[in-house]
Amino acid sequence: MASQITLHAENEADTSRLGAALAGGLPAGTVVGLIGPLGAGKTRLVQAVAAAMGVDVRDVVSPTFVMVREYPGPRPLYHFDAYRVRDLDEFFELGAAEYFDGGGLTFVEWADRVTAALPEQRLEIEITVTGEAARDFHLQAHGNTLSNALQKIAAAFEGGQQID
Repeated sequence: MASQITLHAENEADTSRLGAALAGGLPAGTVVGLIGPLGAGKTRLVQAVAAAMGVDVRDVVSPTFVMVREYPGPRPLYHFDAYRVRDLDEFFELGAAEYFDGGGLTFVEWADRVTAALPEQRLEIEITVTGEAARDFHLQAHGNTLSNALQKIAAAFEGGQQID
């Protein structure tokens, strides 16, 4: 089962609000695939999620050259970048499956390059640039658990509420 919504962020504050909604609404073990062109805001969205999880955003940078970064905490955050990955074998050699099976949140930038390696149950977010700081976030949930979470995330984002 897949469900989808589009959320519009007019500015960085809206992106931060979406990050907080994702951090509060996604169950442990969720894998999120991020898709969008260079400069779309993939890393910025991960920074917003990290901030909501108590991680210092100055520590959250694109993992383009190291391919994966880990941010410990009560619920760890794992941040992959598949831009430079040659093939699925190389992605699996990074230990992706072990991260996916963990209890944290895993974000994969350039997920469209490694879709076949991602779990069936996942959230995909495609980012479209609509203005200097404005973005459309197209969220598609794969799986019943994430479909339910998606509705809570949308409600929290639209209402500006925290998710318990």
